[in-house]
Amino acid sequence: MTSDIMPGCEPFSAQNGPLGVLVLHGFTGNPASLRQLAEACAGAGFSVELPRLPGHGTTVADMMATGWADWAGVALEAYDELASRCGRVGVVGLSMGGGLAAYVGEVRPDVAAFVFINPLVKPPADEMIDGLGQLVDAGIETVDSIGSDIKKEGSVEASYPATPLACARSLFEGVGAVHANLGSIVAPSLLLSSREDHVVTSDNGDDLVAMVGGPIERVWLENSYHVATMDNDAELVESLTIAFLEKELGR
Repeated sequence: MTSDIMPGCEPFSAQNGPLGVLVLHGFTGNPASLRQLAEACAGAGFSVELPRLPGHGTTVADMMATGWADWAGVALEAYDELASRCGRVGVVGLSMGGGLAAYVGEVRPDVAAFVFINPLVKPPADEMIDGLGQLVDAGIETVDSIGSDIKKEGSVEASYPATPLACARSLFEGVGAVHANLGSIVAPSLLLSSREDHVVTSDNGDDLVAMVGGPIERVWLENSYHVATMDNDAELVESLTIAFLEKELGR
């Protein structure tokens, strides 16, 4: 049975017209981390969908019953629904949401533009994955949280207090398949990378730049950690995202 949604972690939706933006949150996070950006896109006149991915925004126990196939399935459904009523759609993703954005682009080549914010698009080293599997096999279900990596004083992400290991293993398996197909992404992309990120290593962005098949612009964020959408560079992230989407979606 799914638990109640934590206050402020609800999905966000805005129907404004023929240009759409799908916004995807990260692993153990929820829509709250991207709500300000989603609302800014809606304020700029875009139709916006920010779904709550399965198992997120409620309890860690709920998340333990989910995996990559569930999160990717909801992301794809949200894109298809938005594309059914919008002529052009861009996809924005933070962290795992960036990996999901890439997945959507790999299976839906009509995506018009991407904004990747500190995206997770490659699995860690085999040794780390092997170690993760050993912990899961030993019956260890969770480790300390990876959430709320934010430099701005007083800004706290409503992420889970623990990271489910089986879910992390599923995530890395899914991202591995995404990484192998990055070359199929041909729409223009904007990559926003925090200079200091304690969750996702910068080589994820490096690989994105090196491997995608379409044009990509990288902008470094100098005053934020991983959750840049809630950090000191949040306004810059919003302005860059909106300007890029307005250019690429044809406004």
